[in-house]
Amino acid sequence: MKDRRRFTRDFKLGVLRELDSGKSPAEVCRMHEIHPSLLSRWQRLYRENPREAFAGHGNTYRLEAKLAEKDRLIGKLYAENELLKKAHARRMQSLSEQRKQRRAGGLT
Repeated sequence: MKDRRRFTRDFKLGVLRELDSGKSPAEVCRMHEIHPSLLSRWQRLYRENPREAFAGHGNTYRLEAKLAEKDRLIGKLYAENELLKKAHARRMQSLSEQRKQRRAGGLT
């Protein structure tokens, strides 16, 4: 299976500038080997919101998912760390009490 090509924001804006300079959509598509429907989508996105067009387009969800996964892992590790601290404190208290009993038993 062929991997999808990824285009940078600068590349997309450059292609749209070529259209504005008077080149035909068919010519631009042939030159850059892109499908006309892709060019139409880029034009629509740019018309709808020029400042935000193509900014992080397509990667936002993946980045948020990775961040959420890392947050879950941090939470899990924090909970495990707290559990281990409590278990260690109980163990140390138990050992301390055993030492006291041995000392008390040995003196009487």
